[in-house]
Amino acid sequence: MQGNGDDRTKPQVLSEPVPPYPKQRQQPPGSEQDVEPKPRYQAERYRAADKLRGKIALITGGDSGIGRAVAVLYAREGADVAITYLPEEQQDADETRRAVEAEGRRCLPLSGDLADASFCYGAVERTVRELGGLNILVQNAAHLNSQLDLSQLSFEDWDRSFKVNVYSYFHLVQAARPHLKAGDSIIATASEEALKGSDTMIDYAAGKAALVNFTKSIAFHLAKDGIRANVVAPGPTWTVLNIADQNMPQDGLANLGSEGPMGRVAQPEEMAPAYVYLASDADSSYTVGEILAVTGGLTTTR
Repeated sequence: MQGNGDDRTKPQVLSEPVPPYPKQRQQPPGSEQDVEPKPRYQAERYRAADKLRGKIALITGGDSGIGRAVAVLYAREGADVAITYLPEEQQDADETRRAVEAEGRRCLPLSGDLADASFCYGAVERTVRELGGLNILVQNAAHLNSQLDLSQLSFEDWDRSFKVNVYSYFHLVQAARPHLKAGDSIIATASEEALKGSDTMIDYAAGKAALVNFTKSIAFHLAKDGIRANVVAPGPTWTVLNIADQNMPQDGLANLGSEGPMGRVAQPEEMAPAYVYLASDADSSYTVGEILAVTGGLTTTR
């Protein structure tokens, strides 16, 4: 791995690690504790401004990666946070809880499987009951298992991808809707793959595209009540999701993001401010049904 770490003499755009990254593999769902180098989520250069003071957020997949980084910035901006995660991700969830509490805010850990509709409804109800309400819903958790050929795509993977990536979003929106009011927001995590398709992440890309279209479809209905629904479409990001992908080629992992103009992956802390923007009524009150693509230029035309 090249790069000079947290070099404050350079702009952040130039100071993040660049390829080649260490080759590594984990069994799904993986643990961020074991990723090397550790994904960056603390966003030490970020300066908060009380943009979410008094808000309550529910973030799925908040134990690691982008979800953890969002949880930390939301807490820094004054929000209390609930996070969902799989039971196997307890160690990562504990780290997120400590990071949120270090910002002086409450963190409610919710362990369960988003493929189970009852868990989705229960997560919303526990957030409202134990934290006192709900203002921001972030659908961020995802299932990913790439295929190197279409013949490898099984119904089981297709079904799992849509249950976790799409169906859970439907259940969460329906559960959250009665608790949201004017000024609140729903944010879905898509991917650049949702915008261009993927020859290896077939079910993942299809599910993320469905998530984008569902968000755009519900945005009109929610906006009538002053609730904004939007999408963040991250580019390749240094998270355990990629490392736990059993079919991710090791050479591809080592050079992740190198095909884009930035020549590297994003760090989770580079994604999180987009979620603050979309959650903040003061910043994005006229942003409705939009896709905020944070891809390092991967969707540009060349």
